[in-house]
Amino acid sequence: MNQGAGATVYGLIAMRARQHPDKLALSEVGRVLTYGAMLAAANRIAADLHARGIVRGDRVAVLSENCIAYTLVQIACAKLGAIVACQNWRLAVPELRHCLEIVEPRLLIVSARYAALGAETAPATPLLDMATLGADGEAPHTARAEDGLLIIYTSGTTGHPKAATISHRAEIARMTALRMDLRIAPDDGYVAWAPMFHMGGTEHLLAALMSGAHGTVIDGFDADAICDAIARERIGWLMLVPATIAPLIERLRARGVRPAGVRAVGCMADLVPQAQVAEITVLVGAPYLNSFGATETGMPPLSGGLIAPDAVGGSLDKQLSSLVELRLVGPDGIDVADGDTGEAWVRGPTLFSGYWGAPQANAACFQDGWFRMGDLFRHTADGYAFVGRSKYLIKSGGENIYPAEIERVLLADPRIVDAIVVRQADARWGEVPVAVIARTDESLDAATVLALCRTELAAYKCPRGVRFVEPDAFPRSASGKIIREAVEVMIA
Repeated sequence: MNQGAGATVYGLIAMRARQHPDKLALSEVGRVLTYGAMLAAANRIAADLHARGIVRGDRVAVLSENCIAYTLVQIACAKLGAIVACQNWRLAVPELRHCLEIVEPRLLIVSARYAALGAETAPATPLLDMATLGADGEAPHTARAEDGLLIIYTSGTTGHPKAATISHRAEIARMTALRMDLRIAPDDGYVAWAPMFHMGGTEHLLAALMSGAHGTVIDGFDADAICDAIARERIGWLMLVPATIAPLIERLRARGVRPAGVRAVGCMADLVPQAQVAEITVLVGAPYLNSFGATETGMPPLSGGLIAPDAVGGSLDKQLSSLVELRLVGPDGIDVADGDTGEAWVRGPTLFSGYWGAPQANAACFQDGWFRMGDLFRHTADGYAFVGRSKYLIKSGGENIYPAEIERVLLADPRIVDAIVVRQADARWGEVPVAVIARTDESLDAATVLALCRTELAAYKCPRGVRFVEPDAFPRSASGKIIREAVEVMIA
């Protein structure tokens, strides 16, 4: 086998640094790095990790806010062939502990802000201060194209997160597909404001660096900082989730910002009021990305379509992405006819490598080389119309929330006879979770339920409303299962 045939993320970033060592690579408040300085800093971290015994295939967990140092750790691990398990600091301690236990990291690297949380969550795992990393020497570049690079956690239908493993090959393919579809140029920058434990914060920043572009790192959503970035330089894709669009519109208007140039803006057009889509596209002078992807697939399979600036009332059917094959498959495993509803099955180089340590989940979601997304579509004259989720998912402000995660907590309380969580439309977040509960104890009120959830779950996963019903009020199937969609209608 020709081992030289597979490029790695580190190899491509190092190539850009050798080409243009003085070109601006990364910037944040108080720190700016050229490509040459960035590569040198990442190599020092790689040497440090290598001296500590980190080798190809090891998992290195990171718990930190967005910062340049986070990206340097990722580049260092990309050199060694180690896998960066990106931890969600929004999670409650029990959830975070579960995420670490899945991947069994050799080290947990923390920023000062999250050092105490890291120590509480994983007292037996060696803890490293991100600010102190770096050593002399040279670590070997041992990574291979199919090696895992990132672990990003996805909400689980079983009530626990799953650790999606994404390879160098997948990251390179995802970078290529997005740039093909959006016509992003090599010098078009990226604004990394989304948390780096999400693809929006990590994947697309690494893509910019592989291309030789500039990445602006922002510690969370900051409308004014984003305004500054888009006024200063050309941006390829300005990633915005539904809850961030209205605040950015307000600041763009208040400041009279003139963008230097944006190729495309936004995502998840289905969850954004059409008037907001039209307004943000006019303000930044760019079309809106009508996307549908996943952590497991990247922006594919259906993020090839753009909504023209100031367009209102058009079709939101999705367009096929580059570098992907897509089938719509019925329950019998046979492709459905055009116009009929089928589950999206996907294959291509952007696919993840599977869920770490979850053979049963992998067996269920992969079939004959195809990944079963669990999302239902119809092929129409305009593209692919989203029908629903075969595995019910609430998409709230860019965060994925599976009801099973919340229901697991609720049903553990002996005062709760039955419970189901459904989505409810929300003007700000697109969708929010609402808990519908049958109880045995009338003293169990909404405040108590929410406090129970906050103990075990991240704040964004907690129900935004609680409804109490009698046990026989739940609409049920012939087998006695609560019909989730009927509960939605019941509480509307």
